[in-house]
Amino acid sequence: MNTSQPGRPGTLPDPAPGTPVPRRPERHATGWAAAAGVVAVGSGLALGELAAGLMSPSLSPVTAVGGAVIDVVPPGVKDWAISLFGTADKVALLGGMGLAIAALAALSGIVELRRRFAGVAVIALFGVAGLVAVLGRAELTANAIPAPLLAAVVGMILLRWLVGRLEDWQTEAGQPPAGPGPDAGAAESAAPPAPPSRRRFFLALGGTAAVAVVAGVLAATFRGAAAVVSELRSKLALPVPASPAPPIPAGAEVRLDGVGPLVTPNRDFYRIDTALRVPVVDPDQWTLTVTGLVEREISLDFAALLTKPLIERHVTIACVSNEVGGDLIGNARWLGWPVRELLALAGPKDGADMVLSRSTDGWTAGTPLEVLTDSRDALLAVGMNGEPLPLEHGFPVRLIVPGLYGYVSATKWVTGLKVTRFADDVGYWTPRGWSEQGPIKTSSRIDVPRDGRSVSAGTVAFGGVAWAQHTGIGRVELRVNRGGWLEAQLAPGISKDTWYQWKLALPLTPGRYEVQVRATDLNGVAQVEDRAPVVPSGATGFHTVRVDVKS
Repeated sequence: MNTSQPGRPGTLPDPAPGTPVPRRPERHATGWAAAAGVVAVGSGLALGELAAGLMSPSLSPVTAVGGAVIDVVPPGVKDWAISLFGTADKVALLGGMGLAIAALAALSGIVELRRRFAGVAVIALFGVAGLVAVLGRAELTANAIPAPLLAAVVGMILLRWLVGRLEDWQTEAGQPPAGPGPDAGAAESAAPPAPPSRRRFFLALGGTAAVAVVAGVLAATFRGAAAVVSELRSKLALPVPASPAPPIPAGAEVRLDGVGPLVTPNRDFYRIDTALRVPVVDPDQWTLTVTGLVEREISLDFAALLTKPLIERHVTIACVSNEVGGDLIGNARWLGWPVRELLALAGPKDGADMVLSRSTDGWTAGTPLEVLTDSRDALLAVGMNGEPLPLEHGFPVRLIVPGLYGYVSATKWVTGLKVTRFADDVGYWTPRGWSEQGPIKTSSRIDVPRDGRSVSAGTVAFGGVAWAQHTGIGRVELRVNRGGWLEAQLAPGISKDTWYQWKLALPLTPGRYEVQVRATDLNGVAQVEDRAPVVPSGATGFHTVRVDVKS
């Protein structure tokens, strides 16, 4: 509204017709913009926390940022906080973080109203900070990475949408109310109806706030349960194994840049399952039952399981969905009780040939009874690489079966074993087109150089892994441009139930090369060359890389 008067000292002249007037938000508009920022950021954060609760119970954007803050705070400040807040110091930290986030969120709404996309940039910085914090945590898994990105993207979209509705309201409120004209008489003095854009803004703001509240409640529910179980897990002391893992042979790890560690760290271990939300199982409430075609039904709780003579073994497990050259495979040191000892107590009846294992979320796997009762170290595992199972990998108990793909054996969060027959029962994936028994196929992989990489002419070091679980690898070979096979240096394996590492140095002159690898097991059987997809029983074919050698 122009309040200047022509000819009056100290006033500004009216702008010339057509001259743009800089927009100055009204005071109430600034307040509503701040509210829009708080609601947008709150919704994004709530959905990010909900995603973390579903996919990564042990790590979320908020816990990651909080942990980063704790890590960088000087010891004196920590001591002061503990003396001031006592055991509520974490609550105080989260409260302070909440206030700081709310203030910055309000600022993002205000600056977005004044300059389009300025507030969006502020939220983008939020997202970067959250992602950096998540990436810096020791409990990082791949499943934790999407949560801060989701929170930032949702917050940016909602902020632009809400401020856009607010801008519409401002624009409409600055125009004269529509009406029949100056001849309407007394009707002119009536208060104009509320602009439609104002109603749309409040509906958008209220609806978004409601979504934030619902998502926040769900996230708090999931994460609260996960936090309790995570605390129980962190305090759990695993028993000393009655049979420790045999020592890793000298030279088993080739230590070549580009080839991963022989034992896969928990944080890097692949995770494939059907759980939309990681099941949170209280070990004090966990029970495993053995039913079906048995002489005696068995019920086992977690405390009783820990009193059994546990053994520790390195075992490599793989997913049937692993493509040729893929990374859905990992090697870990597992602690558990042999399944054969549990089944011996139950006494399988004649005619039984399968054990249907069931997860707490209802997922099932059909495993041949023979492989659970022979001499291999099939385990009811409680430990992974020296610590209790991570929540994402089946805490408190899962199955580990050497030699079989995970879809027929590696049941996480296991709660039931039903001794039955393949003719009578099927696991989750079998009716969906996958084979019934799922033995892992002999395979090999080139890890370095990667496909498509350029390297310098001269001696080029190749390296990777090969596996034939429960059979063992006898030889690994490479061939260049479909020429003769050259035997690689095969490192000693930990056992026949793990993968083996290998390396080979080749003298290469400038040019383009196709390099393939094949493995032969200890029985003299080479891996299959013909390419086959993962369905129905696992991929086959030689892993092939193409290398550009520069002068």
